[in-house]
Amino acid sequence: MSDLILHHYPMSLFAEKARLMLGFKGLSWRSVNIPSIMPKPDLMPLTGGYRKTPVLQVGADIYCDTALIARRLEQEKSSPTFHPEGQEFTSASLAAWADSVLFLHSVSLVFQPASMAARFAKVPPEAVKAFVADRATLFNGGSANRVPLEVAQHQWPTLMARLETQLERNGDFLLGAPSIADFSVAHTLWFLKQTPVTSPLVDAYPAVLSWYERVIAFGHGAPSELSSGDAVEIARAATPAPVPDEAFTDPNGFTVGQQVTVSAVDYGVDAVAGELVFSGREEIILRREDDRAGTVHVHFPRLGFQIKAA
Repeated sequence: MSDLILHHYPMSLFAEKARLMLGFKGLSWRSVNIPSIMPKPDLMPLTGGYRKTPVLQVGADIYCDTALIARRLEQEKSSPTFHPEGQEFTSASLAAWADSVLFLHSVSLVFQPASMAARFAKVPPEAVKAFVADRATLFNGGSANRVPLEVAQHQWPTLMARLETQLERNGDFLLGAPSIADFSVAHTLWFLKQTPVTSPLVDAYPAVLSWYERVIAFGHGAPSELSSGDAVEIARAATPAPVPDEAFTDPNGFTVGQQVTVSAVDYGVDAVAGELVFSGREEIILRREDDRAGTVHVHFPRLGFQIKAA
């Protein structure tokens, strides 16, 4: 069985979500530290252009987006589950809300000048400038819009009060038992907890803070370091796993064997080109050939992504 390889960097909030999911599952994994901004020379051979963090690699199979990474980890180890029985729709829907609405509010709050000054106090000015320039283009061409700071500040108490009420009534976790919803909300609040400027936006809500500490306590599993170059070589030496066996007709008429591109629709909309080898209700898979990585299958969730003819 191939190792689970997570391509990430320490301060990525969506990477923290993946790390916590690995901890919840009690999994061992290989840790590849990637740059926080472009270029990412050892990641692009694997993804074909997808630049968002994190990315999960299993041999020659590359999984993009934490929603799909969660599905792959569920296949790896089904218990404890991310989707408690009878709450599959609720857990997935609450996770999607957190990864969009709550996330966009937190980005505005974290990127306010006072927070940025604290966050990058020990980072060289040229590195800060490069990071800001990289993130300034991330939303170009996508459907997601940055939330103005004053709007985020205005609406944040409502979002947090709703979480506070949910936890006061449901107990230790958002839906009673741990679920994907907990990790999707927690990583967003973890982002705010990184500086004294934004940490009070979490600390002011006692039920949320106690719950947050319970989720963080799941830890990160058992990581071990791996170089990015070695990860590319692992992909080259491996063969992609067989595609799922699912009867499904793509609603837009795309067929297996067709040359297509797949891209996110919200932000970070860089397109990945390849041969469509699977189109299912939840997942899309492209086959790519790369000079360094060899033959790889790049996996995307259907929700939040689009297919176009190449």
